Amino acid sequence: MSLVLDSAAQDLLFREARTANSFSDEPVTEEQVQAIYDLVKFGPTAFNQTPLRITLVRSPEARERLVKHMAEGNAAKTATAPLVAILSADNEFHEELPQLLPHFPQAKDLFFAERPAREQSALLNAALQAAYFIVGVRAAGLAAGPMTGADFGGIQKEFLDGDHTPLMVVNIGKPGEDAAFPRSPRLAFDEVVTTI
Repeated sequence: MSLVLDSAAQDLLFREARTANSFSDEPVTEEQVQAIYDLVKFGPTAFNQTPLRITLVRSPEARERLVKHMAEGNAAKTATAPLVAILSADNEFHEELPQLLPHFPQAKDLFFAERPAREQSALLNAALQAAYFIVGVRAAGLAAGPMTGADFGGIQKEFLDGDHTPLMVVNIGKPGEDAAFPRSPRLAFDEVVTTI
């Protein structure tokens, strides 16, 4: 095997990990979420920017407000997951660049003075961070159920502001019985990789 990561870890993070559609009643603690973030914050982004924002939906009242914005097929699982996170992109991430990129603080104004450039970069890099977050959830021995079937305009108005663009809603917890659909096919190496 050409990978340094042992086979059990490969299974945990990728081969055996599945998108969960149902969860057990076991709670997801604040300590688990902190550990997940403290691991995945090291994933690479352009200019070391950190546009991902994570809104944890814990209270029953907030959960009810969120469920009304979920697509019909996602509402029930969002209502019953131990924890739900709204992942969004902060379009004002550039304000943190002098702290996050101390050797090149002028990047804030040089590359991100204009809102359209910030929005494009925030979406791409927050999506990268969202993928790291999902892998981090798996590393914690939990399952993630990321969803984009939702009224994101409604979610933005209900939970965020005009500077934050919602990306996805992620249900998090220990998988319940029959939590995953059968594994769908994946493309083979030679269908994806071209050498030039």
